[in-house]
Amino acid sequence: MQRMSPLRLHRGLTLIELLMFIVVVGIALAAMLRVFVSATTASADPIIRRQQLAIAESLLREVQLMPFTWCDPTSDANVETATSAAGCASLAEASGPEAGQTRYGPSSYFDNVNDYDGFSMTGIRDLSNAAVSGLSGYTASVTVVPTALETLAAAEALLITVTVIAPGDNVSNPKDAIRLQGWRTRYAPQSPF
Repeated sequence: MQRMSPLRLHRGLTLIELLMFIVVVGIALAAMLRVFVSATTASADPIIRRQQLAIAESLLREVQLMPFTWCDPTSDANVETATSAAGCASLAEASGPEAGQTRYGPSSYFDNVNDYDGFSMTGIRDLSNAAVSGLSGYTASVTVVPTALETLAAAEALLITVTVIAPGDNVSNPKDAIRLQGWRTRYAPQSPF
């Protein structure tokens, strides 16, 4: 059996082995760095999506909480008893706001679900028309469409669609818009049995 010399036992890495190690570690670090960079770049997207969803949910809830009556809730005496638009004393409710009505008032606020049809805002504003801090780049719009819902006729149910577009997205052709839909059914007057 041949014995190794003491010099050969203490020998380290060769220059070629060391260079190969550096190249392999460099490639691995570059790949890991690329993953970290893409993760950091995309980390703002979930915040924007969550903000869009919060805006859409809030606006949908606001619209759904409005009255859905045959007559104008603030100016018609028959609002509680009318069973059709013909039963209104003065002003039957129609799609879109009545003259002078806005979401913000001050003299005439939206008073019915139908008033929100076609509503839109660039830069999110609260009900007092104050800009909400940090939300100036968002755009929101609402459509309200009479649509049959199971056993209810189209005149008795409304499909509400809220669309929110993120800052920097193309408003005419958004790629990342959030759309929420909800229903509102008529509750006035109470149907006679």
